[in-house]
Amino acid sequence: MRILPVLAIATLGATFVATPATAAPPAPTAPGSTASGPTAYGYGGAVATVDPTATAVGLDVLRRGGNAVDAAVATAATLGVTEPFSSGLGGGGFFVYYDAKHHRVSTIDGREAGPATMTSTYFIDPTDGQPYDFQEARVSGLSVGVPGTLATWETATKQWGTRSLAALLRPAADVADRGFPVDATFRQQIADNAAAFGQFDATKALYLPGGAPPAVGSTQRNPDLADTYRLIARQGTGTFYRGPIGADLIRTVQHPPVSANPVGTWAYPIRPGTLTAADLASYQVRKPAPTRSDFRGLTVYGMSTPSSGGTAVGESLNILEKVDPAADRVLHTYLEASALSFADRGRYVGAYTPQPVLDRLISDSWAKQRACQISPTAALTKPVPPGDINARGCTPATVGGPTEQGQSTTNLTVADRWGNVVEYTFTIEQTGGNAIVVPGRGFLLNNELTDFNFTNTQAPAADPNLPGPGKRPRSSMSPTIVLKDGKPFLALGSPGGATIITTVLQILVNRLMLGMTLPEAMAAPRASQRNTAGIQAEPAFHTTYGPALTALGHSFGPDVPELGAATAVEFTRHGGFIASSEPVRRGGGSAGVVHPGR
Repeated sequence: MRILPVLAIATLGATFVATPATAAPPAPTAPGSTASGPTAYGYGGAVATVDPTATAVGLDVLRRGGNAVDAAVATAATLGVTEPFSSGLGGGGFFVYYDAKHHRVSTIDGREAGPATMTSTYFIDPTDGQPYDFQEARVSGLSVGVPGTLATWETATKQWGTRSLAALLRPAADVADRGFPVDATFRQQIADNAAAFGQFDATKALYLPGGAPPAVGSTQRNPDLADTYRLIARQGTGTFYRGPIGADLIRTVQHPPVSANPVGTWAYPIRPGTLTAADLASYQVRKPAPTRSDFRGLTVYGMSTPSSGGTAVGESLNILEKVDPAADRVLHTYLEASALSFADRGRYVGAYTPQPVLDRLISDSWAKQRACQISPTAALTKPVPPGDINARGCTPATVGGPTEQGQSTTNLTVADRWGNVVEYTFTIEQTGGNAIVVPGRGFLLNNELTDFNFTNTQAPAADPNLPGPGKRPRSSMSPTIVLKDGKPFLALGSPGGATIITTVLQILVNRLMLGMTLPEAMAAPRASQRNTAGIQAEPAFHTTYGPALTALGHSFGPDVPELGAATAVEFTRHGGFIASSEPVRRGGGSAGVVHPGR
């Protein structure tokens, strides 16, 4: 993966004024083309993803008269082929939809669910009473939740689409059959998982041909996945949740198909899971009301629980609005607001958080209670405690601490000529999920249940994110749609585990507070403060802003090459679109419009 180049920006909060100093990002899509640079301007509909093949599929659906939901589902199915280590039939996610006809934002919770027998000690080793190591829990049947992706696609197409799910699966099946070129990111993701992938014959056969990752430039095909898509197209989603595909999935979870001739060594026993056919058959998506907050005259909609993204982004924006920092203190305040919202997220937000608590966390009064702790001249000592939900004033609670979760996901943004919008974030959790391809079916299983906290992180208070029967783990996914005067202004989302929240928040800060254009806001260097002692930052952020932030008392942890891989669409006057994806991160994204032009 390429490292984000340094961006020359004058001060901590100054407007973006210069292009990258070391290497310019690819140019926006030129008029007359449809994709696949990182930015495209035009009309008639827009698609932004991390992958040019998937973006092209979505644009073709729009071009043929499909709406945003049709294009989003076809694009997502294609990402299940080309981005299999971040998404696919074996996972789940959150779908946010703006209906232009009814001026309404709706959501689908397709998060994975745990087995009915799951208890709070699910990830505790009974032999010693200690929690499993993360990788021991991940590469096992224990980590697999009931996948919600296919149910999400079916629900969205039935409720809002104009094409059948069967028709929308066909392009992805064709891509799986004919294959696509392996790039450096795809190969590296396999190399990083080689030891885990090497323990299972079906995974080895697909991703470690000859015992090694495929060469860059080779063609990656997945005929088993093509057959799976076509079987679902013919027989419906019942074949997955109650039929032969589901039976194979449950067999794989309960009896992990460990290879007799593994490639490499694995340090842990590969444990069976307890998910059952009844768990699979009883799965249903949820349709919670979206979170809603107001920021500088805009209305920001996000995802409610079991995602924490909507509440954390909304709370952070509310805090920023209450503080209203000077231009040279915007990034300082962004980091402080993020730390405070992460403290509150850890203490209060889980799958079963009562609605009054969620409403409180995203209220202006709560933002005022939290914002009063921020100084313009000195950073808070991290980790900060959560606020006291039952109190007023500036007094924090005395229990609770930071939590971490998640690694890899993918995101897509679609808008159509009628003004409908889809923001969809979906995942199999870790890059490579639990590393097990369902034999004969061609898709990796999720390790989403490791998003639960293995032990109580909030003691002596209750932890809202402990496992429980049929429970869905907390997520950081933050698909976001912003309205201006009741009409779409901006839609965005990102992968990145717990850094999803800060990535989405920072892009909003860049665009709405620092005056950057959307492509500039996407390209700018990032940092993530998740209520930890050290800020996680890209090298360009640390180099550019580190001295000034350190002078205010902020600390930095080790730099990371990149944070997030966002996609976004902004709505311009006269029905135009700016479709934007990453110019560099995760190898660069792909954005396109139906009719290019400015």
